[in-house]
Amino acid sequence: MASTNEEEEYCSSPEEWEDVDDQSSSRTASDYGSGGDESDGDLTYSDDDDDDDGGGDSSCGEEETEEEDEDAMAARRSREKRYGVLTMDALRALQEEHTARVADLTLLPPALAAAVLRHCKWSAAAVEDRWFSGEQRVRDAVGLPGSGSGCCATNPAPLTCAICFDAHGAGEMRAAACAAHFYCLGCWRGYLRAAVADGARCLSLRCPDPSCPAAVARDLVSSAADPDDARRYDEFALRSFVEESKGSIRWCPAPGCAHAVRYLEGEACREQLDVTCACAHAFCLACGEEAHRPVPCATVRAWIEKHASDSETANWVLANTKHCPECRRPIEKNMGCMHMTCSNPCRHEFCWLCLGPWKGQHDGGYYDCNRYNAERAQGKASEDELRRRQAKASVDRYLHYYERWAAHERSGKKAREDMAALAMSSPGGESEALAKAFGVLETELDFLTAAYRQVAECRRMLRWTYAYGYYLENPAKLEFVEALQSDAEASLERLHGCAEEERAGLVKGDDPAGSFAAYREKLASLTLVTRNHFENLARAFKNDLAE
Repeated sequence: MASTNEEEEYCSSPEEWEDVDDQSSSRTASDYGSGGDESDGDLTYSDDDDDDDGGGDSSCGEEETEEEDEDAMAARRSREKRYGVLTMDALRALQEEHTARVADLTLLPPALAAAVLRHCKWSAAAVEDRWFSGEQRVRDAVGLPGSGSGCCATNPAPLTCAICFDAHGAGEMRAAACAAHFYCLGCWRGYLRAAVADGARCLSLRCPDPSCPAAVARDLVSSAADPDDARRYDEFALRSFVEESKGSIRWCPAPGCAHAVRYLEGEACREQLDVTCACAHAFCLACGEEAHRPVPCATVRAWIEKHASDSETANWVLANTKHCPECRRPIEKNMGCMHMTCSNPCRHEFCWLCLGPWKGQHDGGYYDCNRYNAERAQGKASEDELRRRQAKASVDRYLHYYERWAAHERSGKKAREDMAALAMSSPGGESEALAKAFGVLETELDFLTAAYRQVAECRRMLRWTYAYGYYLENPAKLEFVEALQSDAEASLERLHGCAEEERAGLVKGDDPAGSFAAYREKLASLTLVTRNHFENLARAFKNDLAE
């Protein structure tokens, strides 16, 4: 019996497929453009709710700052219109929209049009190009040998199944796209069950006849397979639609999230674009890593690879060990004296300071480790010494950037936790306690949530600028980046301190209710100023750090 002719695997998909159909989101697709290749008309775009940050209740006192804030809002809205968040139902609707367009284009039944579309990585434009430049080549590749489709036998006479060799009525016999080799529903059911159990390769299933390359289309699967197998087949097809779509659609990488995000400005997102899913998880649509605006994807990939590799471990070994002068094995000094003895079988004894032999020179002979070495002072160090110095400098530089990268990650995580605690309205919760202390309604604390949201976003942005700085070799640009970081970080620390420490001090003070209005105005103003600082930083990166 024939089986699949392609070796295909897919990345992990959202969990609990049975439950995702009932999920809903405020960011769903309700209408699509033709075939999905053009901008979608009524897609509800994702948003960060940054507009409701209390900024309307205060100002920074400078007209220029307000104008900059309008630019920042315009830039944010522009980013949001570049993508849309899709539920599972919206994904299926989009898949059917693509299929219907290709069916009209090729005059094929929808089930076979879907097979052609999948062969062309779900691109209707690619189907149009390949179909009209070489229709027969596409038919041969997909398994459409002729104009037939998977169908029920029309001959009223009983037919013999070529698998079980039993005679069956015409209504119980089915064929693949070849419409030539008919098998009973029972045998098809077993064949399809085995194929679906084998994973996503079932999408490339061919006719059971070993000599026939005809495709098994989805309409045959729907009519012949068990309901559970047909559902799993559809799930594999939907996963293929997302994961083979050339980067125009990505699953949200958050654990347990069943949403996908679609790029609306072309077939694929090729450059950094931070998106926010309906589950509130932010990631880059171009590379799939966590959100890293304003740093390019290549820098993020390089940094993650470096962080995960053993390169810095090797540098640490070079910086903190010395090689035995005899056998060249690395040795770490873990005791106080300078007398070193290499391990078996070498057992060479030497001085840790000068690497000279211990016997004769250090145990009663002429001791000269304390003498000033003019050649070393003039930079004429040994090759090993130079390598150790270079390795230590490399480790120190990496640690400088890594410590700041990690510190902003921890601070951003804490800000997100504080924001979640404020957003959770429950009896005895933090939001209720704050509202009671300030003498206001819980809804009047939105400005505080907006401040924490801004802190979390800015920590993330600042974090990745340190990874960028590590790879930046141009001294002038590095100095410019550090100046931008300094201004942005100072503003961010003022905002975070006001949202965290100053708030705690007011709540414990004598008159928190009387201080509320001034505090709200101050925090909203700091939120606005900090946002502008970071938008300036992002614009500088977008302009390739041109001063």
